[in-house]
Amino acid sequence: MTPTQMQRIVLAARPTGRPDHSHFRLETAPIPTPGEGQLLLKTLYLSLDPYMRGRMSAAKSYSAPVEIGQVMEGGTVSEVLESRYPGLNPGDVVLSFSGWQSHALADGAQLRKLDPQAAPVTTALGVLGMPGFTAYAGLLTIGQPKPGETVVVAAASGPVGSAVGQIARIKGARAVGIAGGPEKCAYIRENFGFDAVIDHRAPDLAEQLAAACPDGIDVYFENVGGKVWDAVFPLLNGFARIPVCGLIAQYNASGDFEGPDRLPVLMRQVLTKSLLIRGFIQREFAAQRPDFEREMAGWIASGAVRYKEDIVTGLENAPEAFMGLLEGRNFGKLVVKL
Repeated sequence: MTPTQMQRIVLAARPTGRPDHSHFRLETAPIPTPGEGQLLLKTLYLSLDPYMRGRMSAAKSYSAPVEIGQVMEGGTVSEVLESRYPGLNPGDVVLSFSGWQSHALADGAQLRKLDPQAAPVTTALGVLGMPGFTAYAGLLTIGQPKPGETVVVAAASGPVGSAVGQIARIKGARAVGIAGGPEKCAYIRENFGFDAVIDHRAPDLAEQLAAACPDGIDVYFENVGGKVWDAVFPLLNGFARIPVCGLIAQYNASGDFEGPDRLPVLMRQVLTKSLLIRGFIQREFAAQRPDFEREMAGWIASGAVRYKEDIVTGLENAPEAFMGLLEGRNFGKLVVKL
């Protein structure tokens, strides 16, 4: 029998500091009917990403926040159940942005059909999707690594950081990763081919990083902030480039930051070392998408780029998995299988 009800997770309240289960609500609702040009989709996989924490806040940002009572947003891989859009048919698998729900309506013009024979469909949410493109565009456009230079990336076991390090190696640079825990560090070194990996939990993080970067740091791909930035900052070479992709160590912070105002020190170094610090959102580089899809597919096929996924089963488990993501409990690209 065709189901008539769907499940969805909505934002129940805006968190101050760390989110908990009270900020999410699991609801049941009728499955909608597609109109002209629309499709009814069944979610197969939901992507969980750090940027979603920002959407839970009403603070001004580069995108509008999720409203209270609104479905949590997110990228999805979905199966077409009903179609009123030419070129997409029931049974097709598409990349969509349906959010945290089991079923959704979508505008056919905004969907991309996936070929399950070409690559596992989950990669459209990871290494062949937004995270992979973020690494590609941010590193190559802003970081511009050159042969022999040292590239450091934080959150190196995640989908963005692992791709950054491997692309840096492809371009002839040294790749130094920073991650949490010996298991992740060993995996990054052995499977992703980084030249060195440092555990950010080590009490001598700064000393270990300095030893791994004897010639300083030419490119630092920022995903974390916090104490990792503190360790990286003194090692930056003249004309170093810093693509700023994320600041996950600060996403749950509320109120003013503790400690002295270090902005004058930062600005002095920006001036005297001619540092380039450039924040970015991957959509700014949309024109590079075709190049990314071609090159990344080739690198994966040749084994030059590898990836790891962390798959959680059940929509009801998305909140707990997301909270774990913000604390670094995931290992690889975090995906919820519905």
